[in-house]
Amino acid sequence: MRILNEYEILGEFKTKVNREIDIVKEGLDRYIVLTPFMFEDGDHFPIVLRKDPERNWMLTDEGHTFMHISYDEIDFDKGTRRAIIDKTLLSHGIEDSQGELTMRVKDNEYGDALFSFIQGIVKITDISFLTRERVKSTFYEDWKELIEEKVPSDRRIFDYIDPVNDPEGNYPIDCRVNGMKRPLFIFAISSDDKCRDATITCHHFEKLKVPFIGVGIFENHEEIQRRVLSRFSDIAEKQFPTVHSAKDRFSQYFENLSK
Repeated sequence: MRILNEYEILGEFKTKVNREIDIVKEGLDRYIVLTPFMFEDGDHFPIVLRKDPERNWMLTDEGHTFMHISYDEIDFDKGTRRAIIDKTLLSHGIEDSQGELTMRVKDNEYGDALFSFIQGIVKITDISFLTRERVKSTFYEDWKELIEEKVPSDRRIFDYIDPVNDPEGNYPIDCRVNGMKRPLFIFAISSDDKCRDATITCHHFEKLKVPFIGVGIFENHEEIQRRVLSRFSDIAEKQFPTVHSAKDRFSQYFENLSK
């Protein structure tokens, strides 16, 4: 198969993708692909055309796509987000090589490859703009994964209902953690309503003189109304403003209580 020169490759890019695309040579067998496509912060997609160790041409983002997602403190390695990413990569023929997105150019189809590569990056970055309902679902998944990682399975019960003090299940606890003098009642709080429910639940068990430590892990505590948050703070002994902030601090907190 005849090898295309850089001018023919550029022509493929312009014809199949966008007339504004340009390429700039940067070293041996390496070209920066300049496109009009940008991330939300205004940075252009960093795309490079280079040869892989087997001397085949490939497109790569050199790890910048996931780096931009990480700026928003988005955990894209687990749960719903990871499933969306994996499906996107598979459908566009893109490989994830330890955080670097790559695509091998086959049969001189440079334009088609670049088109699919850009589409894949766009869909992955759209994870930052999931609907509020989807964000909430991933928050609960992230929260649950945190608890499962830090607390042994024989010491935790998700969606706990107290059979003695709440036989009708009116005051559910997102997770009860046993094994210390007072069990932890941990609540996943993503809204004002959930914060109010957690406050009411804690007051119910406090009124019945049930020993417990109330813990709140928030999706984002700054989005909770000040008065609602204040009422929860009055009765809860420990709060983590986000799942991200709890990843390191919860482990130490749990270990100290378990001593």
